[in-house]
Amino acid sequence: MVQKAVPTRLGIFERWLSLWVALCIVAGIVLGRVAPNAFHALGGFELAHINLAVGVLIWIMIVPMLMRVDFGALGTVRQHWRGMGVTLFVNWAVKPFSMALLGWIFVRHLFAAWLPAAQLDSYIAGLILLAAAPCTAMVFVWSQLVRGEAHFTLTQVALNDSIMVFGFAPIVALLLGVAAIHVPWTTLLLSVLLYIVVPLAIAQALRKHLLRRGAAALDAALKRAQPWTLVALLATLVLLFGFQGEAILHQPLVIVLLAVPITLQVLFNAGLAYGLNRWLGEAHCVAGPSALIGASNFFELAVATAISLFGFTSGAALATVVGVLIEVPVMLGLVEVVNRSRGWYEARA
Repeated sequence: MVQKAVPTRLGIFERWLSLWVALCIVAGIVLGRVAPNAFHALGGFELAHINLAVGVLIWIMIVPMLMRVDFGALGTVRQHWRGMGVTLFVNWAVKPFSMALLGWIFVRHLFAAWLPAAQLDSYIAGLILLAAAPCTAMVFVWSQLVRGEAHFTLTQVALNDSIMVFGFAPIVALLLGVAAIHVPWTTLLLSVLLYIVVPLAIAQALRKHLLRRGAAALDAALKRAQPWTLVALLATLVLLFGFQGEAILHQPLVIVLLAVPITLQVLFNAGLAYGLNRWLGEAHCVAGPSALIGASNFFELAVATAISLFGFTSGAALATVVGVLIEVPVMLGLVEVVNRSRGWYEARA
């Protein structure tokens, strides 16, 4: 029997997610200015250009989420083949390439005069990294908020994770190469190993071990891990905004300009997935999570990879942090649109 991926009700973290993110932004910026030496020391704590502090926090954050993934649920794909096909098309054939195009249009041309010339390539690289990996963690929250079909969400996450293990590095390398940016393959592949393959293997091993004692044991473990996941997420945000605090305070226009292509690609991909599902006759409980999965990003991986490839203070890292900054409010807005348009969606001819 397939395990349900989405809890029955939202906790205080999910209900007040925008507030926690806002508080982390403020706390990170303040701490970055008050204790810059501490943040510089953490920035130097790395192995092969992979920051270990960020790596540990991301593992704590995503392993419990990945424990919810049941790869046995891939067998249910035929029940929702239209929604699954739409989401895969948007995630892998549209989103990375549309972001690269938007980055080229806005960063390289329309906004180039207002951005630091030396960072243009780095900004585009950060945008590409942000769009190249579908979200695997917050997807469960978005799905519940639109009353999504749990098995579809679970199956889609499992399938995306499987593809991401093999597809993330080649897509990123291809698009960064097109953008004429040098790709350090060793660091990129190591990032995929550390932030996808290893935590996914650990999560699935823990899941298998717990399920030997019954589904209740897995549910209890996930419930105990939830506070640690929250702490790790908040600590990661504080750390990232601590490193980028000076850039945010001294370059507010850069933040606003980078937010434009990120917001446009989220809205475009969500609208495309939602519209295609309606056109194909898929149920609303599948179309909602399909649109949100198609639009959201695995920002933890994007931020970590940007830091690994280009450094904490790079334009790429800043671009991915801007993605963190705007993703939650934009996605919550899309949740509202999906819920309010249910009558329109189900009234299709």
